[in-house]
Order: sequence, then structure tokens, then C-alpha cells
Amino acid sequence: MITDLRSDTFTKPTPAMLEAMFRAPVGDDVFGEDPSVNQLEAMACELFGMEAAVFCPSGTMTNQIAIKCHTQPGDEVICDRSNHVYIYEGGGIAFNSGCQVKPVAGDRGRIRAGQVEELINPDDPHKARTRLVTVENTANRGGGSCYDFTDLQGIKEICLKNNLAFHLDGARLWNALVARNESPKQYGELFDSISICLSKGLGAPVGSLLLGKSAFIHQARRVRKVFGGGMRQAGYLAAAGIYALEHHRERVAEDHEHAATIAAELKKRDFIGEIMPVETNIIIFEVRGAYTPKDFCNKLRQHKILCLPISSSQVRMVTHLDFTKEMLNNLTEVIRAL
Repeated sequence: MITDLRSDTFTKPTPAMLEAMFRAPVGDDVFGEDPSVNQLEAMACELFGMEAAVFCPSGTMTNQIAIKCHTQPGDEVICDRSNHVYIYEGGGIAFNSGCQVKPVAGDRGRIRAGQVEELINPDDPHKARTRLVTVENTANRGGGSCYDFTDLQGIKEICLKNNLAFHLDGARLWNALVARNESPKQYGELFDSISICLSKGLGAPVGSLLLGKSAFIHQARRVRKVFGGGMRQAGYLAAAGIYALEHHRERVAEDHEHAATIAAELKKRDFIGEIMPVETNIIIFEVRGAYTPKDFCNKLRQHKILCLPISSSQVRMVTHLDFTKEMLNNLTEVIRAL
């Protein structure tokens, strides 16, 4: 059996989730007539206390739609320099929205209000108009780091003061909510728009939701159509999301426990350097001495364990729904034998 720790996107639907998908009532979502999609969007709105939502194929699409709706060509977006919207979405901010990015050197993917305030451009025709601040919680390249909610509130105050929109890339927000014992409604009250993934910690095969005010989501549906994201009988996918929201939200705590156990085992090995603080389900660590990151990953691959070299010195592992206690025990034995 393969143990795949490259990402939490490699999960497969559980038998119960597949049954829910099989039995889903469906219609044409572009016409607004798919009952399962409508139910999923309504569930998300209720959870976050937001007015409206739109179901999309991916988190990249929900992020890019949000940025497009919040900005005009020539505007500027502020975000951390390691955030997904900036380095992992194919240059989409420039390609789709005609905007430039002012990247911030944050702390493990997290920025602070003071940094945002310093980077807002003056009202000057020589400068791009600062229009949007976007944050990622948890921060992937920050080792699954979580924002302190007070820091997010501080950024929101700066956004209100300067008439900036505030967007959350919440691809792994479910992990942050469990790790920090926070509620979705706290985030719904704070952000102008929120992107949430169903296909990572929650274990659905496909799909993300974009949430915001009704007028914003009305425009988002138009942009989704332009981006080619209008799906027809999408209820089969939405049913997996409904099941995930009903059954898989709290269980991500198991993934956090497994990640902490792996990190503790890695710390004992002399070929492991700095390990980023493990707050959720991502472990990013340095490999040195006897192994390069590629050597280390190849060594684990011989034991049918897959992980990802992400730089010349670092490896990433991500725990998830399909990573079992048996797999954890096997991995720790392999690490001890290296």
C-alpha cells in the first residue's frame, strides 16, 4: 500500500461519501437548478454567516474570481510573498485581473497590519491603486501556520480605514478553525470574501466555494462563467462537499496529531535540520548531512512512502484523511532506520 504524504489533495472519497454522491439529486447549476449545489452553498452561508456563495471546481478559481471582482486593471494587491495566490496560481492575478502584486515578507506566510499600512500607495497617478489585501490561513509555505485572529482584526481595521477589500484564501481554513478553536462566523464577520476548499482536509474529491455579499457573488457568477467554471449537473460533486461539511470538519484534529508525531520523530535524527513549528497538518523540515531532500524522498519511496522536496534544503509532508495510524507507525519505523 502506498502512503502518500505529498499533499492532502490526494485523498479518495470514503464509501459513505461515494454513496452520497451516487444518490445526489441534480439539475443544471448554470441555471441555478441543481438542488445539491444549492444546498451546499446554503450550508456554507449558514456556517459563515455570509449572504451568498458560489460553487467552483477549484480554490485557484475561487481566489481568482474574488480578485477579479474586487479590482480593476492597473490596481495593486497586497499579500505575503509565499502565498498561493502569488506563487502557485500561474500568474493569474496579472493574467486574469491585470493587477500587480506588492509581496510582503511576512512571518511564515502571515502578514501584519503595520506591514500592510506601510505598503498602501498614496493617491498618485504615478502609482498603482492599492485595492485589495489577501491572506492565506493556514499558510501552506509557512508549514501550515495559523493567524492569530487579533492580527486579522488589525489588518481589517487598516482595510476599512483605507477603503481596501479583504479576501481570505481559506484553502485549509478548516485546519485553522480546529487548531485555534475558532468559528466560521468569526471569519464571515471579518472578510469581504472567503474561499474555502472541500478537497483538502475535508476529503471531497473536487470543489471550492467563494462566499461574500449577494451583489459580490452575483458578479462572481458572471466571472465564473467567463473563466469556464460553469458546471451542469455539479450536484454529484456538491454532494461530496455536503457530506464532508457534515462529517469531516472536526476529524482534521487527527491529522494535526499525526503531523506532530512525525515532527517529533524527525527531530531525533541528526540529518534533520530546522523543522517549522507544526500547528496543523503540514510538516516542512530541512534535510542535511547524509541526505539531500531528493535523496531523503527517494529513500522513503523505496518503502512506498511519498513526500515532496520543495527546495534545495527542505521536504514537505502533509497528513490527511487517508493517512492511517498504521501508516504513521510504519513511517516512524522507517525514519528510525535511516
